[in-house]
Amino acid sequence: MNRPIRTVAVFCLVLFLALMANATYLQFWRAGALDEDPRNQRVQQASYSSERGAILVGRTPVAQSTPSDDRFEYQREYPQPLMYAPLTGYFTFGDSTGLESSQNAVLSGEDPQFFVRNLVDLVSNEQQSGGSVELTINAKAQRAAFDGLNALGEGVEGSVVALEPDTGKILAMVSLPTFDPNDLASHDFGAVGDAYDALDADDGDPLLNRAIQTRIFPGSTFKVITAAAALESGKYDSADSLVPGGATFQLPQTSGESGVIDNEGRNCGSGEITLRLAMEQSCNTTFAQLAIEVGAEAMLETAEKFGFNSDYLEDLNGQARSVFPGKLSPPELGQAGFGQFDVQATPLQMAMVSAAIANAGVVMRPYVVSEVQSPDYDARNAEPEELSEAISPQTADVLADLMVSTVDNGTASPAAIPNIAVGGKTGTAQRGIEGAAPYAWFISFAPATDSKVAVAVMIEEAPGREIAGGALGGPIAKAVMEAIIS
Repeated sequence: MNRPIRTVAVFCLVLFLALMANATYLQFWRAGALDEDPRNQRVQQASYSSERGAILVGRTPVAQSTPSDDRFEYQREYPQPLMYAPLTGYFTFGDSTGLESSQNAVLSGEDPQFFVRNLVDLVSNEQQSGGSVELTINAKAQRAAFDGLNALGEGVEGSVVALEPDTGKILAMVSLPTFDPNDLASHDFGAVGDAYDALDADDGDPLLNRAIQTRIFPGSTFKVITAAAALESGKYDSADSLVPGGATFQLPQTSGESGVIDNEGRNCGSGEITLRLAMEQSCNTTFAQLAIEVGAEAMLETAEKFGFNSDYLEDLNGQARSVFPGKLSPPELGQAGFGQFDVQATPLQMAMVSAAIANAGVVMRPYVVSEVQSPDYDARNAEPEELSEAISPQTADVLADLMVSTVDNGTASPAAIPNIAVGGKTGTAQRGIEGAAPYAWFISFAPATDSKVAVAVMIEEAPGREIAGGALGGPIAKAVMEAIIS
């Protein structure tokens, strides 16, 4: 072989090796990054054209893929769109939210547990299909929550969350206003863009799942946490322990009317009163003084044991942290004692508080995915997980007694169910904006012994209605509890 030919051969060999090295690099080392690159239209088209798994409530699909007669082969459909949209989210070309996002690996069939099945499909030249996701949602409770919020009228903004206290299963999760994810799953991308722009511009934020993404002042529902901290301190030990009362209370380090706490006309005595009466009448003066007495450190510790300042929802994206601030001054701490100042909570968080009291003080991790099933019907079930022991069983018993009394004799009476002991607490939280209507809250559980359900109702807006946690939230909580225990 003469020298020129040898030079060309060596050059071709170098090019061949470079080509092999580049192909190996792209297909092995860079494959994952290229697949996840949002600019990779081929991956997006392949995903959009595959048979995506169903999201199920019981055995009823609330999201499913059906054959289509266009180039994408399958159309994503949501049979009960408005009631389940905050949970399912939407799946559209290049974007997804809610469970469509958090459970994408399962629904698309790309989860590692499907490796063998996908390998068989590849060898047999079959199209990859996704697994299904079954939810913990109770259909009757979801309907009761949805209908209850809707009954408040046009323009209502709010959320309902129901939990199974001893497992953490999310039995209902509703958020209003809602949206139709079918409009965003269309193969007409121009129409999808218009629909998204309209939803994004809507002042009611219909794309927001208020159950986990909205945090506001919890108001008087937070008093159960203040009571928990006071009982855990050892100074008080029963529902009939004497605590500070009074018609008004001047916050420490303040003067004048701006530092005065009152009870908005409720009868809270003129001196010491029982903790039971303080809870039944929702006495701001009592819980402001208890919080100051317990101290900022103990209040922070108790709130965090219930889940404040942490992330705990793992199978649904978008959780906003509920907040209890640290290093509070005495006047700030007094306001925090009844759920004001900088205390912020989501509906899911307050449902967890109620559930923990019903569950002997144990906080369970909330979850909404009950079972993951492969296309071959191999199932993987979720397991309940304990997050913390927020309070002792003895403290939980006292708090449960207090909340039952509040339904039987106090402000939470709208949640009463005949022949069943129900625990509840109202909340009407001031926004801190002059002239603005307050927020309405209601938390509850039932039955009081061996509880099957804990509920939180939060109402941000209810045009044309007088805002009150008991009047607005109590009947909704009652309907949800009855749906579970009936």
